[in-house]
Amino acid sequence: MFNNSLLQPHDSCCQKIKRILIVEDDKINRMLLSDYLKYFGYNVLSFPDGENFIFNIKSFNPDLILLDLKLPDIDGYYLLQQVKQHPSCHNIPIIVVSGFAFEIDKEKAIKLGASDYFVKPINLNLLTIAIAKELAYAHI
Repeated sequence: MFNNSLLQPHDSCCQKIKRILIVEDDKINRMLLSDYLKYFGYNVLSFPDGENFIFNIKSFNPDLILLDLKLPDIDGYYLLQQVKQHPSCHNIPIIVVSGFAFEIDKEKAIKLGASDYFVKPINLNLLTIAIAKELAYAHI
């Protein structure tokens, strides 16, 4: 059943604003995701690469991470693995947003700890629903 309430902007007066960290090398995709999620009331921080990734996670303290797998400076699978093995951030849900469209890519990401996997071009409505579900599930 489709829950349309998940696509409504957040009423931030009654709840803590959720933080989303985006790691996406494509500038247009990064801006689109960032602007779209800000519209829904999220606090968004984005980076074009994996430089200082763990430091950025610790300083921003995101509630969720959107991670591209093909980055200019580092393998996204490696970043996913590092987050899931790091004691202070292994519980942060990670949704992969990637151009890698093969099932084996999705299986590898899920095995390494990704919560969900979207192939570009993504359906922003479905991504928003997945984010809302992950954030709700993470705080149960």
